[in-house]
Amino acid sequence: MKTVRRLLYRDIIWSVVFVSVAFLSLFYFIDFVDELEGIGRNNYTAFHAAASAALELPGHFYELAPICVLIGTIYSMARLAQSSEYTILRTGGLGPVRALSLLAALGLFFAAITFLVGDYLAPVSEREAVLLKASFRGGLQLGRTGAWLKERRNGPEGERSISVNVQRTASSAELQGIRIFELDNDGRLRTRIEAKTGRVDDRSVWQLRQVERTEWPTPEQAARGTPVSVQRLDALAWPSNLSAAVVAAAVLPVSTMSTAELYRYSTHLGDQEQASQRHEIQFWKKALYPLACLVMVALALPFAYLHARSGGVSLKVFGGIMLGISFVLLNNVSGHLGMLRNWAPWVSAAAPGMFYLALSMAAFTWLVRHR
Repeated sequence: MKTVRRLLYRDIIWSVVFVSVAFLSLFYFIDFVDELEGIGRNNYTAFHAAASAALELPGHFYELAPICVLIGTIYSMARLAQSSEYTILRTGGLGPVRALSLLAALGLFFAAITFLVGDYLAPVSEREAVLLKASFRGGLQLGRTGAWLKERRNGPEGERSISVNVQRTASSAELQGIRIFELDNDGRLRTRIEAKTGRVDDRSVWQLRQVERTEWPTPEQAARGTPVSVQRLDALAWPSNLSAAVVAAAVLPVSTMSTAELYRYSTHLGDQEQASQRHEIQFWKKALYPLACLVMVALALPFAYLHARSGGVSLKVFGGIMLGISFVLLNNVSGHLGMLRNWAPWVSAAAPGMFYLALSMAAFTWLVRHR
């Protein structure tokens, strides 16, 4: 059995590596061509374009890993079936259950690699790619409304609801266009702070610059003639529970977050009574996506039971490509359907994998029993 395991694993791993290199080369070329239009602007050179495209590769590998595993395994198993090597292995005692267990162990290996790349390497490289582009484009734009953060704070005057808006970030990762609104228990605006720039230190204190602070009196104070207070300050240290990690999660793309960061940020949004379904779905997708490699090797195994007359290797590889594309499409659509239909986040994330696992088991059972 060690010889059989070595034969299968070596052949499948090399096939998966070959497919991965081919796909990554194609995506690197596409990304590099997309970056060419920015060359010459703000000292952006071809080297920066090449570096930016290279930083995108770990993210592409994470997204393409299940497809590469599927195509590589199908190619390897179909080639073994075409040359009758797999038939010899079957007559030598390699039964369907044993073959499935061998491929399941290999699928777990691919799943572990996908998890490590997607949770440790890809977020870092994606973040560096975003910061590299932002450094040459004058900062990171956050849309028309900017990024919104929220927290609740208890004080001498009762609970206050605080909303923070950040319009954009500078190339030096400094926050720009900061607006802070503090409302009391009755929903009345009590304090508004506007700052041109700011940073969040390690103690979650916002160091604001060029600040205008406006404070409104309570109804009782207004009745006694207390006026609205307006202060203009060069600097202001504003303590908050919004840490630098929470701010980074709000202003950076979701692809720059690891599984743990997605969990912490979605929990923060839920605690602050903000919409967290999108990030919860992304968390479950991130947690379950590596297991798609296990599903893909199970889906590829039935191709080993198709004889050469059932189609050449190229036709089977083409079928694998179509299956992989359909999996990616269904995986993306399920997240949007989950948000529209208000499905449980783990259901939206697990549905594509469960569907293709059931499909692979049905095809495997039919081919083994009836072919």
